[in-house]
Amino acid sequence: MGERRGPTLIQSVQRALRLLEVVAERDGRAHAKEIARAAGLPLPTVYHLLRTLAHEGYLQRLDDGSYVLGHRLDVVSRHGAAVRGVVHARPALEWLRDELRSCIYLARHVDGEIVIVEIVDGPKAPRIDLWVGVHDAAHATALGKSILGQLPPADREDYLARHPLHDLTPRTVVDRRRLRLPSPDAVAVDDEEYAVGVRCLAAPVATATGPAALGFVTSPAALRDHTGARQALSTCAARVSRALSVG
Repeated sequence: MGERRGPTLIQSVQRALRLLEVVAERDGRAHAKEIARAAGLPLPTVYHLLRTLAHEGYLQRLDDGSYVLGHRLDVVSRHGAAVRGVVHARPALEWLRDELRSCIYLARHVDGEIVIVEIVDGPKAPRIDLWVGVHDAAHATALGKSILGQLPPADREDYLARHPLHDLTPRTVVDRRRLRLPSPDAVAVDDEEYAVGVRCLAAPVATATGPAALGFVTSPAALRDHTGARQALSTCAARVSRALSVG
């Protein structure tokens, strides 16, 4: 009789999953060296795995060098239906990335929070460093302002009461009385309010479970004449709305 063999396992996948467990066990935040010690892996190997996990959104690297659990885990663990919808929407998101040559972001309002559920980037359309999560910077981002503008007044007031308007750049609006939100069907603009040198446009996306928004980032100089970009964004938002309704 031949020797019975077990299933073929991919060691790098096992190691990456272990790193996620280590970060989760440390209240969702840990540095590379302590992750390496806990996982029993060489530090260079851990750095390679951490960079990959961060690139894919399963971890996020903070300015102090520590790693926290990323937005993709939230999507996987709690929003399976949203994932299926995003799969249907992916071709439209990739089309917009290539059309605008910019990284594309899709955000949704879920359980009272604004979260990014998909990022579509590429070699010619790199993502920006989300150094402050959208859930804490909705007032300063086109994605956040688009979703806030779509919320019913009571839900919008509840959100703003739970999320202080942090001062991120000299252009950030921190006084709720001066915060101007777009109408539910209008394109929202972040003009260097989240990060200096970064401008973002976002269009509303309709879903059966609540408001969403589709946005892209660019430099202020590259967007002086943004008529074509707005048209492409709105066209893609309509396609994504249809895809998410299928998902």
